[in-house]
Amino acid sequence: MKTRIYFIVVLSGWLLSGCGKKESSAQMEALPVEVAKPVVKDVTLTRDYPGYLTAENTVDIVGRVNGTLLSKLYPSGGRVKKGQTLFVVDPTLYQNAVKEAEANLKTAKANLDYAKSNYERMKEAIKSDAVSRIQLVQAETNVQSCEAEVSNAEAELKTAQVNLNYCYIKSPIDGIADLAEFSDGAYISGEGNPVKLTTVYKYDKMYAYFDISDNQYLTFELLRNPDTKIPEADHEVTLRVGADGAKTWQGKLNYLSPNFSLSTGTMRLRAELDNPDGVLKPGLYVSVTLPYAIAEKAVLVDNASIGTDQLGKYLYVVNDNNEVNVRHIEVGQLVDDNRRIVTSGLSPDERYVTKALMKVRQGMKIMPVEKK
Repeated sequence: MKTRIYFIVVLSGWLLSGCGKKESSAQMEALPVEVAKPVVKDVTLTRDYPGYLTAENTVDIVGRVNGTLLSKLYPSGGRVKKGQTLFVVDPTLYQNAVKEAEANLKTAKANLDYAKSNYERMKEAIKSDAVSRIQLVQAETNVQSCEAEVSNAEAELKTAQVNLNYCYIKSPIDGIADLAEFSDGAYISGEGNPVKLTTVYKYDKMYAYFDISDNQYLTFELLRNPDTKIPEADHEVTLRVGADGAKTWQGKLNYLSPNFSLSTGTMRLRAELDNPDGVLKPGLYVSVTLPYAIAEKAVLVDNASIGTDQLGKYLYVVNDNNEVNVRHIEVGQLVDDNRRIVTSGLSPDERYVTKALMKVRQGMKIMPVEKK
């Protein structure tokens, strides 16, 4: 009897020892997988819109007189100053016109002086009946006629001087001058119908134009202002240029259209941004990121940890037993280029798989490694 009891005790100990080894072996076989809990923080919600850039000011430089283009005095694509002469049209004809107008004005003034002197003599002579009333009236009329001739001569001189000034074509603004439309020696006909010679762009500041839909309009806080004014501090926008959008600029909204387009159902907005180095050019297409709301305590996960199947987006969620479960989720916008907002399907205290997504599967037990 004692022998049997001893045998049973030994056998039981051996079995318990064997079970312990299997359990230890199972734990060692669990795959180490990096996991993390969501980041919870307030997030500014944004929306991207396609837009385009225009210069702060664009001026067509035109020729207003007829004549031969003698010279172009600026480097094409170079920076020019306000008041700088860009082109010279042969001024010879207009210099002669000024001289002739000056001579005509001098003659008209001499005639007026003589007419006035004669009229004064007539007024004295009529007191002694030395001249008739008709002669006095004629002298007065002659003064008025000479005054009109002086006025006409002054106007002709002013016109001649303006035309002469038009021979020296200047830039009205600081900026960058485009290619010339005409080469030296070309004849231009600008009188009565100005001829474009080049264009000067001022783009130390740039404007970005973009459109929003009527539905989006109602969600933006900036459009809820009762005074229809755009607060500067709350409405900065980010502009991205290029396919990857790596290069960004900051701007501020400074214009909101007072109406919607009936044909497109959109409203035009404009943002202003500094361009001191002249990197941005008119006509560039940009992506405008417009903030419109704050998502308080948003749940964020690594964007790379989100998978996609026929049912939509999903995460591998790890339960308290370190088992992996597929969890379908609803997602929002991308934040900081590497995190995605989860709008439903994941609570802040749950863990999810961040790496080795191809190695895990539904129901698999893992050895969780907390992400650092």
